[in-house]
This record gives sequence, structure tokens and C-alpha cells, in this order.
Amino acid sequence: MEQPSQPTNKSLSHIPLSVLDLSPIVEGSTAAESFRRTADLARHAEAWGYQRYWLAEHHNMPGIASSATSVLIGHVAANTTTIRVGSGGIMLPNHAPLVIAEQFGTLESLYPNRIDLGLGRAPGSDQLTAQALRRDTGRNGQEFPELLDELRNYLRPASPLENRVRAVPGEGLHIPIWLLGSSGFSARLAGDLGLPFAFASHFSPENTRPALEVYRNHFQPSEVLDAPYVIVTVNAIAADTDAEAERLATSAQQQFLSLIRNRPQKLQPPVDSMDEHWSEYEKMLVQRTLSTSIIGSPATVKRKLSELLEATNANEIMINSQIYDHDARLRSFELLSNVRTE
Repeated sequence: MEQPSQPTNKSLSHIPLSVLDLSPIVEGSTAAESFRRTADLARHAEAWGYQRYWLAEHHNMPGIASSATSVLIGHVAANTTTIRVGSGGIMLPNHAPLVIAEQFGTLESLYPNRIDLGLGRAPGSDQLTAQALRRDTGRNGQEFPELLDELRNYLRPASPLENRVRAVPGEGLHIPIWLLGSSGFSARLAGDLGLPFAFASHFSPENTRPALEVYRNHFQPSEVLDAPYVIVTVNAIAADTDAEAERLATSAQQQFLSLIRNRPQKLQPPVDSMDEHWSEYEKMLVQRTLSTSIIGSPATVKRKLSELLEATNANEIMINSQIYDHDARLRSFELLSNVRTE
């Protein structure tokens, strides 16, 4: 399996940037329009030099259109030519490992050497939706290592003498597997198996350093990696001024506020002030969840990205930007791509 490259100098100019997209459905729009905007952002991200473009599995979320993640990966791959495309991630306990092996075997066969398989162990949904997905909700992801082992076995080459269930396509294909996490469970598993690890700092900032320490301390070289490889995912919004970036960020703040209230909604337009939208307690919860967000002008986001890199020693930074206006979202990713060379 091809290894991700290891930067020799952890300065911002040497660190790959990537995109995490939830294909947001904005207020007044539809999923169909979200998919058109996702493809457009992917084409721009490819032109701006982003390393990879990942899509995340979520369910029962009115503002997130990436529930059929494998299908949407194919849509993005078909609308680009060189950027790596994958899942950030597929929530493996929601699926039969054979189905995922076949789906990603199909994607890799259609778009060779461009597909990543990022895997998580959470349901990506509430408990009722988890039941609708036919999950055993009592296991709380503890079966994830066994499901991962089953999936990896389907992707390995088969001996001519073996009599087992086979993933066709999928068997024998070199599809990089990444483990995703927001705590120490997947961090330790990724380290023990010598797999690359992506941490969800964009919604679990307080666990970032402990999880990365667990991963690096437990890392065992494997046929996949000789040394640890870490992606840190962060919310980042750039604009021409700090004030405009802060205003754009109120859409993401409203989104997390709706989750805290258990009333998820479409991505809302930005507002001039959040003061009339949340209580002091809600403000504290949202700001704590989004505490590692990187928001500001090019100079500000460059400084904050450099601080994040110094704090995490990441090999790669993946950016999630929940921005209501599509042109402003494109502008944000363009500015972020430029800060490494300015």
C-alpha cells in the first residue's frame, strides 16, 4: 500500500492541506444544489493544490447531504482528475464490511490510485437513526476492531486455494485505510496496526493532544507505514478581514447551537451578532466545541495554522468550512491555500 509522504520540515509551507466536506444544505436550498457546489469546490480545491477531498457520513441531519458517502465520493472523483478523494469517514459499524469493500473496490477500479478509505466507529447519527440503520446500539463501537479486520481481509489478495467470501471488486486492490477518531480508542488501534490516523479536532479539541500522544506512543511500523502519520482536522474560515471571517463563522456557530438544542437544521445565513441567538451557557458550550477554529484574515489564519502545527506536529491539516455563501466558501479555501506561500 502506498505510504503518505512524510514531511521533513514541519513548517507550514511543507504541510499538505486537505478538505473535509459535509456537503452542507443551506437554508433555502436543496441537496441537489449541495452536490453541485461540492463538485465545484472539489474542482477548485484540486486547482489550488489541496492534497485530498474527503466526505463525511452523517444521517438524519437536515443540513448535511453526505449520508450516501460512497456515492458522493464517486460524484466528486468523476468531476476531478488528480486530487485524492475519500471518506472522512465511513462509519463502519453502520455497514457490513463486505459492502464497504465492494463499494470502495468499485471506486478504486473506476478512479485508480485516487481513493482513500477513512473509517470511524461512531454511528454518525442519533440513537433512533442508528436503530434504523440496523445497528446493534448496545455495543457502542466495541466491535470496530473486528469489523476492521474483516474489511481488511476482504481487500487482501486471495489464495487460489482459499474458499471464502470474496469482495469483487475490492480483493487485492491497494486502497489506503485511515482510522478516524475523536478520542483515544481509534488512536491506539491505529498505532497498534501501523495505520495513518486522522483526528477530529474540529469538534473534539480537548482530546487532540492526548489522542495524538496515544497514537504516537503505540505506533508499530507496518507494511503500510514506517512512522506515524497524522491528519488534524480543524474548522477554518478565511476572509479578507478578521471581521468578515468572524461574521461568516456565525453560520457554523448556529449549526452547533442547533445540535446542542437537539434541533438540527439547514446551514443558516450569517448574522452580525450571536448575542440574541444563544444564552450564556449555550455560548460557552459552542465556543468550547469550536475552540480550535481558525478564523480571520490571511495573516490571522496563517498565524493560527502555524500555532496548530506547532502544537500537534501534524503531517497534514484538513479543513472543514461550514460557510453559507458558496462564493465566500470558495474564497475562504483559496485564501487558505495561499497562506503557506505568503
